[in-house]
Amino acid sequence: MTFVICEPCTKELFCVDVCPVDCIQGGPDEEQMYIDPATCTDCAACEPVCPVSAIFFEDDVPAKWQSFISKNADFFKS
Repeated sequence: MTFVICEPCTKELFCVDVCPVDCIQGGPDEEQMYIDPATCTDCAACEPVCPVSAIFFEDDVPAKWQSFISKNADFFKS
């Protein structure tokens, strides 16, 4: 399991600043930031600093945003 960034992401990058393993990526052309499930250590440092509460532990992703679990994983497959 890992953390997942969902729809409310505003790309304010506080999560990137606190991540100890640099697993959060995305760029100016991306609609949001993404957490690499292979690199994330589940430290939870990103979750409390998100100003829009867009980061959830995978098991806690709300039903309306379940598609973001695969969306985050798929971002790192290419």
